[in-house]
Amino acid sequence: MTVIAKNILVSAGWQRVLQQVADAAAQRGVHPASVVVLVPYAHLMAQAVRQWAEHFPDGFMPRFETTRNWATSLGAEPASHTDFQLDVACDALTGRSLLEAAGLGAQSESMITLMLEMAQQLATVAASVAPAQRDAWAAAARAHLNAPLAGDALQLEAAAAKVALEWVLATEPATDVLFSDGVRQSVQLLVALEGFHPDPLATSLLAHWGDASLSISLPPAFLEAGEFTADHVALHSALDAEDEAQRAAACVMEHLAQAHIPVALAATDRALTRRVAALLEGAGVEVKDENGWTLSTTRAAAQVMTGLRAAAWHASTDDVLDWLKHLPPAAVPALPSLERWLRSLGVRKWIQSQHYPSDQLVAVTALREQIEAWRKPMSGSHVLTEWLATLRNQLQQTGLWDAMKDDTAGAKVLAELRLLTGLEADLQGLSGAERRMSLTQFTRWADDVLEAGRYRTDSMPDSPVIVLPMSQVLARPFMALVLPGCDEKRMLAAPEPPGPWTRAQREALGLPTREQTEHAQREAWKQAVRVPHVDILWRTSDEGGEPLLASSLVLALALDAGGRAGNDARVARELPVARIEMPAPSGALLPLQKLSSSAYSDLRHCPYRFWALRQLRLHEAEELDAAVDKRDFGTWLHATLQHFHEALHAQFTDDAAARTALMDAAAERATRELHLDDGDFLPFVAGWPALRDGYLRWFGKHESQGARFQLAEQDAMQPLGALTLVGKLDRIDLVRADDGGGDTRLVIDYKTENDQTTRKRLAAGSEDLQLAFYAALLQDDVLRAAYVNVGERGETRMYEQEDVVPLRDELIAGIQHDMARIAAGAPMPALGEGAVCGYCAARGLCRKDFWA
Repeated sequence: MTVIAKNILVSAGWQRVLQQVADAAAQRGVHPASVVVLVPYAHLMAQAVRQWAEHFPDGFMPRFETTRNWATSLGAEPASHTDFQLDVACDALTGRSLLEAAGLGAQSESMITLMLEMAQQLATVAASVAPAQRDAWAAAARAHLNAPLAGDALQLEAAAAKVALEWVLATEPATDVLFSDGVRQSVQLLVALEGFHPDPLATSLLAHWGDASLSISLPPAFLEAGEFTADHVALHSALDAEDEAQRAAACVMEHLAQAHIPVALAATDRALTRRVAALLEGAGVEVKDENGWTLSTTRAAAQVMTGLRAAAWHASTDDVLDWLKHLPPAAVPALPSLERWLRSLGVRKWIQSQHYPSDQLVAVTALREQIEAWRKPMSGSHVLTEWLATLRNQLQQTGLWDAMKDDTAGAKVLAELRLLTGLEADLQGLSGAERRMSLTQFTRWADDVLEAGRYRTDSMPDSPVIVLPMSQVLARPFMALVLPGCDEKRMLAAPEPPGPWTRAQREALGLPTREQTEHAQREAWKQAVRVPHVDILWRTSDEGGEPLLASSLVLALALDAGGRAGNDARVARELPVARIEMPAPSGALLPLQKLSSSAYSDLRHCPYRFWALRQLRLHEAEELDAAVDKRDFGTWLHATLQHFHEALHAQFTDDAAARTALMDAAAERATRELHLDDGDFLPFVAGWPALRDGYLRWFGKHESQGARFQLAEQDAMQPLGALTLVGKLDRIDLVRADDGGGDTRLVIDYKTENDQTTRKRLAAGSEDLQLAFYAALLQDDVLRAAYVNVGERGETRMYEQEDVVPLRDELIAGIQHDMARIAAGAPMPALGEGAVCGYCAARGLCRKDFWA
């Protein structure tokens, strides 16, 4: 059993409050059992009961209720199918049908979320108006919302507000039962305990009870007399989000060690709070989360939503792989092989993978067929209940269903989405329930439901650490408060009130104004810093490295009441220093059979890189980028030029128009063969005419000098002792020899880089390996080699490597020497520098950034 210390200030505050309740009942001659005390939030009900039992141990006690709990206990009428139900699963359907009836069907998808938010806020205000006065309030609200706007910018917002208002007015609030004569007669004294936010419903109920009512403001009752000093408040300035989370968790654990129990952990930022809670749970600390998580952030919700996104016809390969990785491994045993196959092909969209045969990979083929069997039913348009049945079947077939039912978060997801058998009846009969939905619309509906849902983990009732909003620290006997996230972005002194309403609309409709939210925030802060032990934390830099200041509330506290610098409660550990030296392994036991130009380039740039990537054959997983990049353009251009020259060689023509047509046909064929999406490839297609015409001009001049096409994209190999040199030659032309003798072969390598970069390649001489290596793949004693720079702006130029044969011979000698040294056990140090290391896949292996 956790030993809980006593907060004297809170106990005294409750004594003052409850004594006023007892005195009011005694003065009116009302029995305590006929008294109802309304508290501002549900977690205070149990606290109020405990405090009454402590301070008034003899006799009866009043009923402590919230307005919603009270109405539910009285048996409020259930909502009808057209009512606003405060349940997104139902309201999203009804709301769309209302928008369509209002002539806004074309905008319904973009308006529905806004309208639901407006309806929720209006429903709170409408419920607070006594039924006898609601018609007058409705008339005034209609008049205000029908007022003409100054411009067209807010027309959709205004239309959404009007529909939301009529929807709310057509719904009888569940709390109307509280205004009934029977309730009024049975409750002889109504007391409202007011928090930081004025409760308009409680105010209306007090007016309805007249003299048999009492309003008590809680905040003043829990403030001690005299000048406030903040000597008990520790101020912690953290470096970043992770440092802040670690320090906050350490503060909590320090309070537990000092028996400052219970400890409140204020939820100011969802991601930060979850990180702190994870650190505490990892340390074995029991945490009770009263605030809960948005249901969409749970793993179970992610499993559902990834499946819906993967079922879309235009789903990316990454979307499908993400979904498959959420499934039980037994359901997709060939997933690693499938992923390797897809990444080797660079297939960005899943639908494109259907163009590539995988017959030689039996397990991959079987898995692809299974995936399509799972995805196929998730197509077309269906009514919502049919979509739910289809989704239920998919979860069962993929092995997720049973695991989700057995998990508390998963069961909550299934219940909110009405996937459990029988729950779909909630949706039948709703206005819009028979409306057919596409997969996109169903996915949006599911996302809205999960975003609106809350998930609270099961925990012990006497957990020593409680996560809650800062405003709910009021009147709770916490001995310590840890308040992270108090920077200028997350802890605002004047938070913006929710909703898109204008100031005039807020005042006319009775919605919270900015001044009211600022007052509530400052009052909540004033109460929070009066907990006996307080730690306030903020970060000094955000995720992007931008500097952050502490909140103005923190700065004002330090200026007016003091506060002390907080100590870092994390326990320092001494770790032995492990010096990391430059690695220099031996590759003698890993001989290569084949050597390419890029592999030998790795050896020249960094021996360790060669050892890791070529001899150990380690490699990064290929990225499946959503956008077509320069590398894809280069692959496409190589294929286009190959098709063009082979077609021209087969059916020669020197007609300019015919050659242009051949080039265009070659480009279309390359696009089809590479399964490139026209939309993704559009930036490169736009520059195609200039590139094509520039290349044809250069090629015409090249032909006039006696050059003739021979081969394109030719795989070549050349034995070199125990080694075989391999590579693919972009193109080989035949050109006239300078001495007038026989033809000489010209090896061409295409480039789409800047001209200056190509010139630097040639200026490097023997440091540039590519043309010399390609020359080594041919046995010709007389040979020429050149780069052809195909400019995207219409300028194609050829840059020839002079004396390529001597460079080839020098390269071959270097290869033989280097391979002999490796075979002899020479070390392979990580000698890379500059750009070589910038994008090296082996950098994390050599750990260059951590060398001593």
